[in-house]
Amino acid sequence: MAMNKLGRSAVSVNPVGFGANAVGGHNIYGPQDEDKGRALVKSAIDQGINLIDTAYIYGPGRSEELIGEVITELGARQEVVIATKGAHRGNTTGRDIDNSPAFMRECVESSLRRLKTDYLDVFYIHLPDDKTPKYEAVGELQRLREEGMIRAIGVSNFSVEQLLEADRDGYVDVIQNEYNLFAREAEQTLLPLCVERNISFIPFFPLASGLLTGKYADGRTPDASRTAYLPAFSEKCFADNVAKVSQLEPIAKKHGCEI
Repeated sequence: MAMNKLGRSAVSVNPVGFGANAVGGHNIYGPQDEDKGRALVKSAIDQGINLIDTAYIYGPGRSEELIGEVITELGARQEVVIATKGAHRGNTTGRDIDNSPAFMRECVESSLRRLKTDYLDVFYIHLPDDKTPKYEAVGELQRLREEGMIRAIGVSNFSVEQLLEADRDGYVDVIQNEYNLFAREAEQTLLPLCVERNISFIPFFPLASGLLTGKYADGRTPDASRTAYLPAFSEKCFADNVAKVSQLEPIAKKHGCEI
């Protein structure tokens, strides 16, 4: 499988990565089976997926800890690209967000401990706050890169304006925002800027949290963890979205694919 280079960095990843928000993500999806989470990470690595994407708020902190345990057990640190994110203060999924340079350094140092490693391949500012100049936050990440603690700098959930501010000095390598067939705004906004600036784009929810896999075609309903915070699964939208997915089946079959 061809590898893709992330922005201006020296980090290269497989086109297919593993999103680990449900591995130890007790505060997102409710109680999780941690043994199954470990097995998922191990299986992903065994299948040749080298990008493992996590964040402090998944758990909080527990996803990073489980991934660190698996990678250490396998002795696979050199084979795995670890991407994690930080910006949340405390143990809440709420919006107590801090992008200050001092907190960015604290986030990186804490993630290193949980992941049992001495460097992160990618560190994202998980969400923008409303007070810190973005180039100052990224400037601190650049200092951390120069110190060998991270290899690539990312931002997540940033608007075009925020990305431009963050990349004022040319340090941003990658942005992660939502992108799938139900959420295509990035095509008109962020993607052209990413091409212009040589910034890689990594989508989250590329399969619309399972909607685009066809798993709901048999009439099953999503669990409460999805309907609670994902608009596409709301009572108002869900049935209509499932019907839209069914219209993709002949297109997929024409190209020898499944949904």
